[in-house]
Amino acid sequence: MAQKRYGKDYKVQAIKLAKEIGINKAAKEIGVAPSTVNGWVKAAKEGTLDLGIGIHTPDSALSITEELMTLKKQVKEQNKEIKRLKEENEFLEEASAFFANRRQKLVKTRE
Repeated sequence: MAQKRYGKDYKVQAIKLAKEIGINKAAKEIGVAPSTVNGWVKAAKEGTLDLGIGIHTPDSALSITEELMTLKKQVKEQNKEIKRLKEENEFLEEASAFFANRRQKLVKTRE
């Protein structure tokens, strides 16, 4: 079964509706599974779903501590990805040098 994609605006409106009338009622009204709407609400609270400027109220905005924790988590994940990419790049450089050297040896033996 193909997974249906929803646009940012649709999700924002669904989250607003869920906050007003509740997740289950909102899900039923828009024809989406409650777990999907719940996931969007949770992602918005965690800051992983960008809702745009002016969407958060003081009640729904992250506290400074929560935002700091989220940013630290993102930095940690990005540092991990940078390390992995550097290791891959190093490996590719070594492999490239190996094959270039081997090719030079083949060319010399043919001469």
